[in-house]
Amino acid sequence: MTSDEADPLATLECVVLDCPQPIVLATFYRELLGGVINQPDPRWAVNEAWATLHTPTGQVLAFQAVEPYVSPDWPDPERPQQFHLDFHVGSLDLAHSAVLASGARLLESTRGWRVYADPAGHPFCLVGK
Repeated sequence: MTSDEADPLATLECVVLDCPQPIVLATFYRELLGGVINQPDPRWAVNEAWATLHTPTGQVLAFQAVEPYVSPDWPDPERPQQFHLDFHVGSLDLAHSAVLASGARLLESTRGWRVYADPAGHPFCLVGK
């Protein structure tokens, strides 16, 4: 590690894309990237509103139903890009303090998950114990 690198607070769990039909979008990305749709994984419960794609490289994409869904119209700022990041952390409490100190805002807290907004307002989740 160089002097500019820091020990990570978290690891990227997955990238979550909002969409109207999760299984349709998961199938599209499987055609592009390969992989397994809705592979059993203790981190997520898949259903009509949530699908996953475990890619051959180990990355996971997740697809979350949003109603009503309004698609992005890049580069139109009135309809910006839509996704959020999930990060796995060893301790939710320690990570909570660290992200708040870095400028995040807590949006919602549930068992095992906490949803925050980054300083620019983009949502992200911390997942852990």
